[in-house]
Amino acid sequence: MSVIRLAVTENRLSDPGRITRQMYVDYLEECGRSWVCEIDGAIVGFSSADKIDASIWALFVNPAHEGLGVGKRLLALAVDYLFFLGHHEITLSTSADTRADVFYASQGWERGKMKNDVDVAYSLQKESHDHPA
Repeated sequence: MSVIRLAVTENRLSDPGRITRQMYVDYLEECGRSWVCEIDGAIVGFSSADKIDASIWALFVNPAHEGLGVGKRLLALAVDYLFFLGHHEITLSTSADTRADVFYASQGWERGKMKNDVDVAYSLQKESHDHPA
């Protein structure tokens, strides 16, 4: 998962050491749950949901495998998990004016305010997820 996280061309980490191996391990079960997508035996994407604060902690796809629906499926797994746990709203943040920014809006997430100079907040309500327009 770390290899994929570091391979992305947008939403790059300014300090790769900020995300530790233990953090990835924690999101396997303790803090939430993670999913991976494999193609021909290689992991090409992953998502992680934070069960405590009902957020998407991570969603990344290897740039060589973008456009195949991997991100949509991984996001759906994380969203369904968090709503199954009883959360009524899910949040995330991503860098503004990126493909991820456009992606979340296209998946029905509501774009909120800028969290800082770089990141924009998104939210998804259970009601809108259960009954898409």
